[in-house]
Amino acid sequence: MEENNKYEEMLASYNTNISDEEVAAAVAKIIEKKVPENDTLEVKKFLMGSVELTTLKTTDSEESVLKFTERVNDFDDTYPDLPHVATICVYPCYASIVSQSLQVEGVEIACVSGSFPSSQALIEVKVAETALAIKDGATEIDIVQSVGKFQNGDYETVCDEISELKAVCGDKKMKVILETGLLKNASEIKKASLLAMYAGADYIKTSTGKEKPAATPEAAYVMCQAIKEYYDKTGVQIGFKPAGGLNTVHDALVYYTIVKEVLGEKWLTNQWLRLGTSRLANLLLSEVVGEEVKFF
Repeated sequence: MEENNKYEEMLASYNTNISDEEVAAAVAKIIEKKVPENDTLEVKKFLMGSVELTTLKTTDSEESVLKFTERVNDFDDTYPDLPHVATICVYPCYASIVSQSLQVEGVEIACVSGSFPSSQALIEVKVAETALAIKDGATEIDIVQSVGKFQNGDYETVCDEISELKAVCGDKKMKVILETGLLKNASEIKKASLLAMYAGADYIKTSTGKEKPAATPEAAYVMCQAIKEYYDKTGVQIGFKPAGGLNTVHDALVYYTIVKEVLGEKWLTNQWLRLGTSRLANLLLSEVVGEEVKFF
């Protein structure tokens, strides 16, 4: 574990000694003071364009994923003045269906890979799955960090896996899911964030949506703090994606506000802020058009 020293040294150059109570107080203040001013039509339109429309069900099929993709095509025709979603997110076995049927320019094709959602597989399997997803048309890859290895302090293996999978992705963006609901406290979330970025993540993401709790404002705040400190130290800009448990428009406004307050305007584009959800797409659309719509 001698190699671990370089990871410990990297972590020591950041403040990871943070308390859950301080984080909760800071988040409560942001929600109370700042969210109301972002509750606008323009912000909701922006958030629609940051949605990663996601289907990760055991019951997914080629037919259901094709229909799912065609709704994105239809949206562009039905609402030409509104921003389309940022991404369609599916399992790797459906990358080719989405790639062949998606007609809207600028919508990314994300695949969860690396034995999602557990990340419990041999690295060779993770590499193969990721390479096949990209071959079949994925333009972004979402992987899960090895949570058990991280919690056992095996930072070397955690980072080696992330780096190896990023090498497979090449110029395709890779998101690393921390599964923050399984991490014990804010300090662990900060460390996991820093390790993922150091190892090559292009985005860090809260959750798979398969574990409870999924995304929380507190986890988002800590991750955004880590992104900011990493950017200040290295000049490397990393994206942020809350996912799982985004159930209301208010939830979306909370995450938008945290990003705005902690990271600033530079992150307020759909290149740097993504929302992992499908439920929200209809809710945001309904608020934007002023009536209940179930389009997706």
